Amino acid sequence: MEQPGKVGLFGAAGAAGRSIAAALSAAGRPYRVVGRSREPLDAAFGHDPLAEIVTWNPDDPASIRSAAAGLQTVIYLVGVPYDQFAAHPPLVEKTLAGVVAAHVERFILIGTVYPYGRARGNPVREDHPREPHTFKGRMRLAQENLVLAAHGRGGLSTLVLRLPDFYGPCIERSLLNGVFEGAATGKRAQIVGPVDVPHEFIYLPDVGPVVETLTRTPAAYGRWWHLAGTGTLTQREVARQAYALAGRAPKLLVAGKTMLRVLGLFNPLMRELVEMNYLMTEPLVLDDSALTKLLGPIARTSYEEGIRRCFEAARDAASASGVMQRSAAKTV
Repeated sequence: MEQPGKVGLFGAAGAAGRSIAAALSAAGRPYRVVGRSREPLDAAFGHDPLAEIVTWNPDDPASIRSAAAGLQTVIYLVGVPYDQFAAHPPLVEKTLAGVVAAHVERFILIGTVYPYGRARGNPVREDHPREPHTFKGRMRLAQENLVLAAHGRGGLSTLVLRLPDFYGPCIERSLLNGVFEGAATGKRAQIVGPVDVPHEFIYLPDVGPVVETLTRTPAAYGRWWHLAGTGTLTQREVARQAYALAGRAPKLLVAGKTMLRVLGLFNPLMRELVEMNYLMTEPLVLDDSALTKLLGPIARTSYEEGIRRCFEAARDAASASGVMQRSAAKTV
């Protein structure tokens, strides 16, 4: 593997950005974090002397070029609201144009399983047809097609790294986060069902080291890859383990597809979850043997260890929140 150049994380303030930044920092590599507003970037990365904090306007070509200037690799993590997925293709198209203009050498898109549609059989390899039957799947497919089509343009090399659903300590956007908060506080956990179907989750802190390695692996570019979790687990089993750590029996409020439809009448996010609920009822499990062959053994956190870490983080957060509330009450 070669001598690595500087990496920029576009859309860095989310959980995946923090995982990748931690891996870059652990490797002693200076990196740039890019986002629309400075405050969340300062909060997440201001403590790290290796982090350079930059804001951008992804609708302004000059701003994109400036944010990408001097980088060898751009890792694209830019999110959009769940009810605005049509923004994904034009946003990545503008970013790619700016990246090429800035003479960036490599571009990594952190992708999802959405472009596959329903699994024709498990585990799913990279040669599985990409035939999304949902709007969100079609938007993600269009996004990654733009990334792959840019491979070889202006000296740019591109790849897509596809992940299953993720979880990790205090990651609010994880499907499992409510379980850990419920176990830590003794409250009922709100969860999207069904809860007894095996599902694949990846422990998000495991992703960063893999992406850091890919930034300095030229042979990886020009295609998409899978990064799998450690097999499958039902959400009920996650809840059983998490609540057991607190010495409690699980308490769950499960929202199935029917309840999501009803809730969607009042909550746009719940409405948007309906079309993707097939992933909860029809498992899609990734085969990442190709990536393992390229990179060698990949370190993976077991579900048991990951659940323990997530529970402990939720317990510590709940304890800190209680201390702050008591302190505020005394001041009033």
